[in-house]
Amino acid sequence: MTEDTNGLLSAGTVDELRERGCTVITGGGHTIAVFAKDETFAAVDNRCPHMGFPLDRGTVKNGILTCHWHHARFDLASGGTFDPFADDVRSFPVTVIDNTVYVDPNPPERDPVERWSKRLNEGMEDNIRLVIAKSVLGLNSSPADYRTPLTIGAIFGTTYSNDGWGPALSMLTSTANFLHLLQPDDRPLALYQGLRQVATECAGQPPRFIVEPLPTGETRPEVFKQWFRDFIEVRDTDGAERVLRTTIDLDLPQREIHDIIFAAATDRIYIDAGHVVDFCNKAFELLDHIGWEHAAQVLTSLVRGMATARRSEELNSWRNPIDLVSLVWEARNALPKLWEQSASVRGTWTDHDNLPETILGDDPYITIASINEAIRNGATAEQLGGKVAYAAFLRMARFHTSNEFGDWDTVHNTLTAANALHQALDRAPSIELLRAVYDTAMSIYLDRFLNMPPQRIPGPSSNGTTDSLPRELLNAMNSQQQVEQSAKLVTDFVANASEPDDIMPTLAHAMLREDSSFHHFQIVDAAIKQYQHRKPNPSARHSLVAMARFLAAHYPTPRSVNQTYNIAVRLQRGDEIFSEA
Repeated sequence: MTEDTNGLLSAGTVDELRERGCTVITGGGHTIAVFAKDETFAAVDNRCPHMGFPLDRGTVKNGILTCHWHHARFDLASGGTFDPFADDVRSFPVTVIDNTVYVDPNPPERDPVERWSKRLNEGMEDNIRLVIAKSVLGLNSSPADYRTPLTIGAIFGTTYSNDGWGPALSMLTSTANFLHLLQPDDRPLALYQGLRQVATECAGQPPRFIVEPLPTGETRPEVFKQWFRDFIEVRDTDGAERVLRTTIDLDLPQREIHDIIFAAATDRIYIDAGHVVDFCNKAFELLDHIGWEHAAQVLTSLVRGMATARRSEELNSWRNPIDLVSLVWEARNALPKLWEQSASVRGTWTDHDNLPETILGDDPYITIASINEAIRNGATAEQLGGKVAYAAFLRMARFHTSNEFGDWDTVHNTLTAANALHQALDRAPSIELLRAVYDTAMSIYLDRFLNMPPQRIPGPSSNGTTDSLPRELLNAMNSQQQVEQSAKLVTDFVANASEPDDIMPTLAHAMLREDSSFHHFQIVDAAIKQYQHRKPNPSARHSLVAMARFLAAHYPTPRSVNQTYNIAVRLQRGDEIFSEA
């Protein structure tokens, strides 16, 4: 046992240590390697901060300690690393008293939030997954909450990609949206997966430089709104970004800025297959988590995607054999007057059940007419958005596996666009944003052949315990194409469990354990939102059934993504991974 003197650990006499070159001592909860270095001595944690290999087995040359497992190199005097994939190894003060070398095992520790925040930034800059994983776990065990790594990822992702907002930031935001529903061990895993996606998407990309606000005396929201729409219409990213930056700098109300962005996002029909509305909605959801003080950084990242997006007017599928574009424009042009005429009955609409099935039908003229009739009868903007979203989820729930495998994504794109529209209408409805209800309904119409024949949505069993169903669901997704079995298990649990919401952590875990991508994160987030919106109505489970079917169709994967994360977990736990290697 190492001798303890007044809190100091003895490493032996000066002569003994110089003869050995290195000795290992324990105390204060640490295993410390003490090296003779020229005429002095140095002490560092004996676990290599990269993957835990004993540093006393390393080599010291010219004051540099090299770990022999992955050749990480450290300044022996300070513990600082020369290799970004490693980390600084903790050093300990050494003193010589009466020819005996002593080590202080309890020097002041650096603030863990500061340390791991800095390390997370470094890991993302170099796109090193192990560093990102370690940093997320470090922050998770510190006093910081989830918003600390989330904000770091948001600022990094909106700074280090000249293209602006992309799928990775949407994935990161989705994880934040459902983080509170996850089991504790899955929460840092979800953040890690979102953050590593942001780092990968930004790797090798030029940074984005935010423009300065206009030096203008103009303060009227309606003027900025028109300017912004005009610039987006002619695909002028610089002009549009400067207008948006100015509105934020002037501290216009959030609702006004929401209106400005979504008016421009819906001036053209269903741009970029609904991704623009989806990304805009996600940006506002991200700000809900990290705070409006980041609005200039986050919202201006949307502009390039809005200005360069493909417009559905340009697509043959929207023009032939039925000119859906002209049909939608006619409905859009009539909407303001129709909306004004029905103001006195707004909120009194009761015929909720028929509209989704009509939208799922094969006559776009009847669909448009039915939406207009709902408006005349007092439907609110949020109600219309909700019905369109429900129809889109039913399309997925009834998707037949006889279709081409890639068509899962066709239905998925409409589904997530419909959910985003619903969320945006719920947040800040406007007449311009409401126009997109017609667009999205037509996208659902275009997907109609993917329900021919429609897959039957399973009904719930009337008996049996539900305790084993989450485990059975995970087991089912261990095998390929367990689509209908997964749908049935979810149906039975939600219909019969005393706490039906308990299935959501299981579904999210099923996604997080796989090599999941953009669409998987999107549908988990969207399905949870739609389920929560519709419950306690029994139809709420259809959203989770749709999600379960989509996930089951794509799983299992090789499950390679989490290997790095699991190494970080074991290192934090103190496992000796090197002994197994």
